Amino acid sequence: MTDTAHGNPEDIDRWRTEVKQMRADKDQFFIDHPQSPIKPEYRDDFEGLAYFDPDPNFRVPARVRVYGNPDPLELDVTAGAPIRYLRAVIFEFELRGERIQLAGYRQESADDRTIFIPFRDKTTGQQTYHRGRYMEMEPDEALVNGDVVTLDFNLAYNPFCAYTETFACPLAPEENWLEVVVPAGEKTPPETIVD
Repeated sequence: MTDTAHGNPEDIDRWRTEVKQMRADKDQFFIDHPQSPIKPEYRDDFEGLAYFDPDPNFRVPARVRVYGNPDPLELDVTAGAPIRYLRAVIFEFELRGERIQLAGYRQESADDRTIFIPFRDKTTGQQTYHRGRYMEMEPDEALVNGDVVTLDFNLAYNPFCAYTETFACPLAPEENWLEVVVPAGEKTPPETIVD
């Protein structure tokens, strides 16, 4: 996705269009993909996932602090044994007038650049899934201290275990429990598609 949300109105309109297209693509995936977390018997009633309207105020620049020797930790999961991750980076940013730190993780055995960002906020259990939501980032190159990246909470999504308990999903550790309301991204799943 292009980094245009805080530009001129045309850039913001383009960004909103991109977000809406990504959401439409995800709805289509949930309807007909073999790996959809929605059971086939519920798909006829599926009318799309519920989202907050795209809001550029929840697309924030974040300064990166990289761990040279990442700390290992185990993230609890919704079912089964914890999964081992490395605390790879800390993102520092401001949101709704608050200075915030959010940790990003990599699976210990993974060799890709994907950074996993599980979090909870003050919408958790109210407007959003009660076990928290996820974001992911896949930087083009290795991050270094002082890099500034964009965290887009409009892309926050529910783990698959929000739709069926057949999945085991990592839970956000306490260090990623935000003390702010983040009305952006995916909302609680519609009851008609939850197992």
